[in-house]
Amino acid sequence: MMVKAAESKADHVFLDLEDAVAPKAKVEARSQIVRALTTLDWSGKTRCVRINDLGTPYCYEDIIHVVERAGEHLDTIMVPKVKSPADIYFVETLLSQIEMKLGRERQIGIEALIEEVEAVQNIDDIARASPRLECLIFGAGDYSASHRLNLKSIGGSGGYPGDVWHYARFKLVIACRAAGIDPVDGPYADFRDTEGFREECRRAHVLGCAGKWAIHPAQIDVALDVFTPRQEDVAQARKLAAAYAKAEAEGLGAVNVDGVMVDAASIRILNNTIRQADLIGL
Repeated sequence: MMVKAAESKADHVFLDLEDAVAPKAKVEARSQIVRALTTLDWSGKTRCVRINDLGTPYCYEDIIHVVERAGEHLDTIMVPKVKSPADIYFVETLLSQIEMKLGRERQIGIEALIEEVEAVQNIDDIARASPRLECLIFGAGDYSASHRLNLKSIGGSGGYPGDVWHYARFKLVIACRAAGIDPVDGPYADFRDTEGFREECRRAHVLGCAGKWAIHPAQIDVALDVFTPRQEDVAQARKLAAAYAKAEAEGLGAVNVDGVMVDAASIRILNNTIRQADLIGL
């Protein structure tokens, strides 16, 4: 699976020490992950390891083992079941100590999984907990259990008349954007339900999420399709931005371009598309 992940088109890959690993295999899994990080070609990908949560006896040794042996090949550590900023402080402090010990100047970032009701309550403080924090991820599976939602599949609606995830996802996006980090939507368990996954991608994208997890290779192309800006949209955004810049230089506050009124507010929206396109080379 790790070989396939390295060869996939995913932008970001996390190697898992938590839910995907049986308790008896967790210690051995650390070495397998170190071997994968140091020997496989991860070009073009953010490399991440999801550790076990702070309520387990594995967490601190997960960090020490992986970071000391493969920290130079690692971009971020993912912390599951975060409940408060204190969880982030612990990981931040341990990473700083390891980096000082080894004389490493490049800092490893932190990703936090929001999958407990306490986390949703504390989400603004969590989002600002550390300069190492790069994103918050909405984990619908464990959140369902924490909230005691009566659902049969992770990421689905369960027949609720509306988007059952809307409040938590919306609150996560606001906290992330205010803190200057990325909001990411989590898994959709039924990887055979392509249209259901596409709809959840679309909803997350409309809310402002930067991306969505794919838990199976079959979901990667759908996520990339939804979250990658269309070339025609990028071209139109750049055209409108150029027209507005010209109008502004002439002392005008708004301009009509092909029947579309462009002002300062609409330029802020268009610039989101332009920045994303510039970031990925479109």
